[in-house]
Amino acid sequence: MSGETDLIKLYSGQILQLATSIPHTTRLDAADASVKKRSPLCGSTVTIDLIVENGLITDFGQDVKACALGQAAASVVGANIIGRTRTEVEAARDALKAMLKEDGPTPPAPFDGLEVLRPAREYKNRHASIMLTLDAASEAFEQAEQSSCA
Repeated sequence: MSGETDLIKLYSGQILQLATSIPHTTRLDAADASVKKRSPLCGSTVTIDLIVENGLITDFGQDVKACALGQAAASVVGANIIGRTRTEVEAARDALKAMLKEDGPTPPAPFDGLEVLRPAREYKNRHASIMLTLDAASEAFEQAEQSSCA
């Protein structure tokens, strides 16, 4: 099977559906933290805003300018991130990275919908785009906690 055919198969209907239905696409005016991440290889960018109260994400906004794989990841994360702790967000990030790089287990619920991106493990040049939202959310959560302690 050619590489082009494999790439076309990678963009499954489910991935494309997720990419067209990204939740929480409005930026937050009064965010506790905002982080922008960019994949240098493909130029995908994600900017996320978080509001954190009592150790939980209570509001989330994102601006996603990424390939369909990055958009699909942002869709799954956006649909499940409100109400999550820093530990849960970091566990999802770490599991997604292991799933892509080492064929590790699916990220834990409620982020288990990221399983749809498992076929992308063969396309290392797409990994950074897929990781953007969880990388940015993890960094923003850390910033929000640091600023609340200051």
